[in-house]
Amino acid sequence: MKNNSELQTDVQDAIKWEPSLHAAEIGVSVKDGVVTLSGTVDSYAKKHEAEKATKTVAGVKAIVEELDVHFPNSFSKNDNEIAAEVLKAFDSNWSVPADKVKVKVENGLVTLDGELHWNFEREAAKHAVRYLMGVKGVIDNITIKSEVENAVEKKAIESALKRNWNIDDEDITVKADGHTATLSGTVNSWYQRDEAGRIAWDAPGVWMVDNNLAINYKY
Repeated sequence: MKNNSELQTDVQDAIKWEPSLHAAEIGVSVKDGVVTLSGTVDSYAKKHEAEKATKTVAGVKAIVEELDVHFPNSFSKNDNEIAAEVLKAFDSNWSVPADKVKVKVENGLVTLDGELHWNFEREAAKHAVRYLMGVKGVIDNITIKSEVENAVEKKAIESALKRNWNIDDEDITVKADGHTATLSGTVNSWYQRDEAGRIAWDAPGVWMVDNNLAINYKY
């Protein structure tokens, strides 16, 4: 088991390991498994990558993200230009039904609205925006309404969790109510929590996933 200092070192090392990140820009503090990231980065993509790297570290229970995005003084791109690039990125990505996603840009903050059939389409839309220069953040207001009208099958999600070697499903409880899937119980890492949620979202008929899984790690 790790103490706060050991977990802090592991998170710092995970950030250093990412070639796209400059560890000196990112401060890391830890208390009882809660990791706070602070500092300034020059792109929203780096902000996301820092959070992603932190989630890979065993022992991380929660992340408080206080990173600011600040572009170089020489950088200049207005909201209209960013919006045009977002739409262009959607058009070039087969996973994004561009005609169903509405885009709003205000001071570099991109808001996505609309209704899609699958969560992977929503994730693809966010991914397409995340790596565009000038974007300071993404607000995801996209809802999911599956073309499959049948209610979610609990057993189908349970079987999918069992098939995934990355997940220890012994302490995961699945509840299905109409088009909503709820996950509760404990997992060993943040990665397993996210992966279990992704699997539940892939189930036919899912419109909503309540991921209530807790990370079981003692200090």
